[in-house]
Amino acid sequence: MNFSVPATSANLGPGFDCLGLSLNFRNHFSIVESYQQTIRIDGEGKNNLNFTKDNTFVRIFMQTYKKLGGNSQFNFHFHNNIPISRGLGSSSAIIVGAIFSAYKMIDLIPNKQEVLNLALHYEKHPDNITPATFGGFNASFLKVNSHGKRSIVSVRYSMPKSVKSVVVIPSQPMSTKKSRTILPKTYGAQDCIFNISHSSVLTLAFSMQKWDLLRDSSMDRMHEAIRMQTFPVLFQVQKFALNNGALMSTLSGSGSSIFNLCYSDDAANLAKKLSARFPKFRVISLDFDNDGVRLESG
Repeated sequence: MNFSVPATSANLGPGFDCLGLSLNFRNHFSIVESYQQTIRIDGEGKNNLNFTKDNTFVRIFMQTYKKLGGNSQFNFHFHNNIPISRGLGSSSAIIVGAIFSAYKMIDLIPNKQEVLNLALHYEKHPDNITPATFGGFNASFLKVNSHGKRSIVSVRYSMPKSVKSVVVIPSQPMSTKKSRTILPKTYGAQDCIFNISHSSVLTLAFSMQKWDLLRDSSMDRMHEAIRMQTFPVLFQVQKFALNNGALMSTLSGSGSSIFNLCYSDDAANLAKKLSARFPKFRVISLDFDNDGVRLESG
């Protein structure tokens, strides 16, 4: 069977650990039953021997598959497009893709909400795994019941064709785990109020397509500037994008990529200008994805 799972951009400024959206930039993988397990990787990570010796996708897939009662071996072939450690949800794509495909390979119809909740065993923040599962723009939070069981509550909005993303991808990676260590342990009331108010307006701006509100409502006081200080050129990327057609410009996840949203008619020009201004960085224009993880035909 053939599957794919999209890249994601999370936080979106003030929506720290709760807002995210899905990009039509997908990792593709095929899984075929076999007498002996094999792993082949093309694209991102193909030269990393650790990815074949201890493949996270295969480990999560087999854990899920065996819990569902499966006992077969498989050939895994990955074609990875999502850059690793660039803030575009490569880890969430692995987790969600592995769980979803394990259900299909046991001949069960995956319930995406169940897939999402199972993903919490491997990723404790919902901002990337939610859009990777459902596609579109998502707001989410963690819910813990009286027995301590965690689940994700989310709402989703399909992204229109009138807007696109232009993503700037530096060659320098940024570790999510390491970037969290430099963030404050506590925040003041004013910073919290600032982010709550801005993320609330940002969410409504997306759902009502009030794109003119994105620039102001995407401002953040909790994480973005602190993380970008470790790679100061990102401030220049962000400023340049906003001055050349971007409706919003935010650190994608924990970085190092910068996510820009613009009108579809402006995307090619914005991408061209960013490429010329920052020639050492990869710049790609992407449609938004509204499907999330899916089974591919053929």
